[in-house]
Amino acid sequence: VYLMRKMIDIDFGSSRYNELVELRYKILLEPLGLKFLDSFRNKEANYLHIGCVEQLDDKLVGGLILAPLDNEKIRLMQVAVDTVYRGEGIGRELVKYAEKRAKEAGYSKIIMHAMLSVVGFYEKLGYHAEGDVFDEQGITFLKMVKDL
Repeated sequence: VYLMRKMIDIDFGSSRYNELVELRYKILLEPLGLKFLDSFRNKEANYLHIGCVEQLDDKLVGGLILAPLDNEKIRLMQVAVDTVYRGEGIGRELVKYAEKRAKEAGYSKIIMHAMLSVVGFYEKLGYHAEGDVFDEQGITFLKMVKDL
């Protein structure tokens, strides 16, 4: 059964924000043995927080954050989709919505550090690699960019 979903902006510090932090931790950090440090929360106050919600039961099934770098560039970070909902296009819809929101906010370029396993996913969405692969906390990434 296909359930209707909606993309939402999430207010920093709200209960929905706490759900998004939990989801990002469960999907992205925990499998790598990394902790979510509460000290990071303050850094996220001026980020755009975006979620994907099941309209039927109001469950948060995916999310991401956009971190402003300067007046033109914003960084797409921590795209997470609940494992139960993988392969249903939620990640793609989240990224497209994030691009729309970034453009509305006046940014002209999105930058991201993609794990090598998801480079193909972002290439299909129009991102291209810039520079060489690099390591961060033992994980290999590729910087990818897209003009909005």
